[in-house]
Amino acid sequence: MMEPIGDVHAPSSLDPAALGFMCGLEIHQQLATGKLHSRMPSELYEFGIDEVPSDWAVSKRKLRASHGESGRIDVAARFEQRRNRSFVYIQPPNSGLIEMDEAPPLVHDEEAVEAVLTISAMMDAKPVPAMQAMRKTVVDGSNTSGFQRTTLVSTNGIIGTQTGDVGIAVVCLEEDSARRLDSEITPNGEVVTYTLDRLGVPLVEIATDPDISSPDHAKETALALGTLLRDTRMVRRGLGSIRQDLNVSIACGDRVEIKGCQDLDWIPKIIRLEMARQLHMYRLANELREESGLPPLPPDRRKTERPVESRVALAAQSKIPLDMHDVSKFLSGCDSKRVTDSLEMGDKALCVVLPGFSGKLGSKKEDSEGAQLPRLGRELASAAKLAGVAGIFHSDELPAYGIRQEEVDSIIHGLSLSESDAFAICVGPQWQVELALESVVSRARMAYHRIPQEVRNVVIRKGQPEDGTTTAMRPLPGGARMYPETDIPVLDITPQKWDDILGSLPLTSSQRLERIGSYDISSNQIESILNNELDDLLVGGVEGELQIPAKAWASALLEFGTSKIRALEVAIHLRENGVMTREGVPPLVEEAQSEDTEHLLEWMASEASSRGFTPAGDSEVEIAVDEVLNEREEFIRERGQGAIGPLMGVVMGKLGGSADGKIVSRILREKILEMLD
Repeated sequence: MMEPIGDVHAPSSLDPAALGFMCGLEIHQQLATGKLHSRMPSELYEFGIDEVPSDWAVSKRKLRASHGESGRIDVAARFEQRRNRSFVYIQPPNSGLIEMDEAPPLVHDEEAVEAVLTISAMMDAKPVPAMQAMRKTVVDGSNTSGFQRTTLVSTNGIIGTQTGDVGIAVVCLEEDSARRLDSEITPNGEVVTYTLDRLGVPLVEIATDPDISSPDHAKETALALGTLLRDTRMVRRGLGSIRQDLNVSIACGDRVEIKGCQDLDWIPKIIRLEMARQLHMYRLANELREESGLPPLPPDRRKTERPVESRVALAAQSKIPLDMHDVSKFLSGCDSKRVTDSLEMGDKALCVVLPGFSGKLGSKKEDSEGAQLPRLGRELASAAKLAGVAGIFHSDELPAYGIRQEEVDSIIHGLSLSESDAFAICVGPQWQVELALESVVSRARMAYHRIPQEVRNVVIRKGQPEDGTTTAMRPLPGGARMYPETDIPVLDITPQKWDDILGSLPLTSSQRLERIGSYDISSNQIESILNNELDDLLVGGVEGELQIPAKAWASALLEFGTSKIRALEVAIHLRENGVMTREGVPPLVEEAQSEDTEHLLEWMASEASSRGFTPAGDSEVEIAVDEVLNEREEFIRERGQGAIGPLMGVVMGKLGGSADGKIVSRILREKILEMLD
């Protein structure tokens, strides 16, 4: 493979095929069922850290990484343990002993199993013979147990897109994690607060094969998967109910998992920026290697030779020692209030030297679309932030941020640095700064290699991607994190069970559209009905025993909702048949207690009559119309038949809303035409 071609300053111009682009998606969608292993409701409580009810229980824990079944500690778990964090757990009413890991989990929720098998069948995936729950090590605090339960359900499916079919590698059923509410840095480490309302909510996880051919194809695939999931009518809707993760690589880079891709429209840009980042870091690695007399990286990661990389790693370790220097005295008089306030509290300003890195860390630059271009300095800052610090100061961006040239010169002179040397400074509690700078040195050494396999997060500001760039989150987990869950029985998927699923698949979006497309309703109503998943109710009302007109029933569903669907059916039936006025619908539906159609018909008709919700007769309407016509004769002469619409509301108002709109319209039209003749 020849050297990769492309301008990292113009990510949108990069050619995926030429760069050996590979991409797969992971979709996590909450299911509309109870919790997976506790029989608790999946209710979410929307509150901030300052709004937590005082009577909710609070627990504190510290998690540690453990050896998996293979005898090894997962790399991601080991990393999380070193972050020196403790956790506070808030228990809402839908969390109990199981959520707190103080009681064994229950067998899989039946509705959740039904949903994930249905999803599998709709993608022509092949079910496993038996569902074995597994524990997946997670020690970031988002699971009280230190692991997440996940169960393989099916494999080898397919999802169709206009660009081409995409294989479905696996479909799993797993627990959602706890929601993070707050974090606080203390002298003893970081304290993170979680709420347990979301913990245990069932998720279907769908992982595609790396068949996605371009950034735009990734968006197309995510949309197709989201549509299929909604077609089941078994998934939750709303913000945060679905999450898309991207697995992205180019030939000269390596696999990176990107989380936080909530908005489909951002997916292509996020991918292109990651391609540019991987290309930039590859070229930087070879620049560093050339200056150090080391063998270059081959443009295809499959050609990487482990002995060569081991030699380069030793050379990088030797060139960039983990030596930390206290530079607090050089910064005590700087103009940065953040730095001086921190030092006054007893914190430290520590510095690491990066020999030969001057000019290679870079400073902030943006592409034509306003996204930050890749640079090593940002990677170093991202690594430092994993320790909980706000960031770092590095020499390629100084003087700036309240640090003057005289402070920079003092550091250069005090540490005897050459013109080719760079440095990075971190300010904070000593334990935290040391951990942050250790991460900085480790990431600087990695700059001699391809980008590391890792999990990254989209940078979010005010609920939206800031510019499509990402930041490091943790190392990419390995196989050591998985081991069997012995507290949950194995669940067999029998041939009969699978046949039952195949025989009762939900309608697709196109089938649903075709089903209601012949009804006498507007295209806007059709769209709203389908988007709000009301088409089954629409069909039930139109084709059921009451035979409600489609337009009237569609309008009612969209206006009044579905909390008392039987009562609403009866009310609209009575209204359309001239027994009850529109004004009678809301109160009588709200007051209705029965679900029996015959009883509701009798009760509502009686209540409408006794409470004045019956339409005015023809004679009453004629009187009201005549009065309005006499009052608005000049307006009618001026507007002609165009006066009918505006005067409808006037007549209805005069009648107190008690008239049938169809009768009012007919009489008003007839009399205006007579007047104009």
